[in-house]
Amino acid sequence: MKDSTPRLHPTSTPEGAWVQLQGRWGAAELGQRANWEAVQKALRRHPAGADQGWDLAQLEWLDHIGAQLLWNHWQQAWPARLQASDAQKAMLARIAAFQQAPVPEAPALGWMGHINQLGLLVLRALGHFQHLVQLIGQLALDLGHLLRNPRKGPWRDFSGHLYSMGATALPITALVGFLIGVVLAYLMALQLRQFGAEAFIVDILGISLIRELGPLLAAILVAGRSGSAITAQIGVMRVTEELDAMQVMGIRHGFRLVMPRAMALAVAMPLISLWTTLAALGGGMLAADATMGISAAYFWEALPNAVQIGNLVLAVAKSVVFGVFIALIGCHWGLRVKPNTQSLGQGTTASVVSSITMVILVDAMFAIAFKDVGF
Repeated sequence: MKDSTPRLHPTSTPEGAWVQLQGRWGAAELGQRANWEAVQKALRRHPAGADQGWDLAQLEWLDHIGAQLLWNHWQQAWPARLQASDAQKAMLARIAAFQQAPVPEAPALGWMGHINQLGLLVLRALGHFQHLVQLIGQLALDLGHLLRNPRKGPWRDFSGHLYSMGATALPITALVGFLIGVVLAYLMALQLRQFGAEAFIVDILGISLIRELGPLLAAILVAGRSGSAITAQIGVMRVTEELDAMQVMGIRHGFRLVMPRAMALAVAMPLISLWTTLAALGGGMLAADATMGISAAYFWEALPNAVQIGNLVLAVAKSVVFGVFIALIGCHWGLRVKPNTQSLGQGTTASVVSSITMVILVDAMFAIAFKDVGF
């Protein structure tokens, strides 16, 4: 009696190594557990490769189950050397054709379709803006409740966020501020030396760093560092259903999640801004001393006369606004995260981009509204 068990027989010819398939490679034979395990073990000993030939001419039977098994073992690609009948090649071709799912064609959009897409984007942006306004209103109500009952406030959360968002951000902000001060001083020295106006570097560095660049750099760094962390923390709580549990227990999200973070950044942001500005002034002072011989004593003596106190007050005031908005935007995107990891990544990215854009817009508004302050 002829053996119909599916099996592989390796052979060697002058053309190279061949694997000869024998027996019946059909659903009935491969459906038996012993045959299936034996065939899988034999296939693993003969992986698909350019130097491996496959001979199907000795097969007694080949159906779509056996063809699918071979096609998957060949990593869904035709082997370089294959001996098979026309019927076997046709069956393998059908397997290859139906293996790839057809890509749906995108419907052609006319001018009305583009207008509809634009309208949807506008409505989505208005929805985000509406939720942000609601967060601002809820924050005001929660602060009023905290003033009436200060002992019930989330002070432990506030102190924890103050440390994680403020104290731990000091090294990176100092480093960036110092390097920016060095770069600005070197660039200005090249221009001022041409006109013999080296002494004005104190005025330029003082105004630019204290009024604009110091708070702006600190806010951008905090937006990328703490804003993304806020979104990720609240987003993970959404994924793990902690937000739903808080709602069931009657714990308000605004009072326990939004308000402590907004308060912490409102306090930490002016201090980080001042710290970054001092580091930038230190870097600029060292670079000015190295390039133009302006001593540190002269730098610190001329700085109060060059920069009015109103510039510092303005920088501190807008740093508070930066901190509150960074916290609110981070909480906004965190609360809108859906319970899946893809939405968490998208929300974190959107939080950073929105926070940095907000910082630049608010800084421009402050520059226009208070253009006469400090001069």
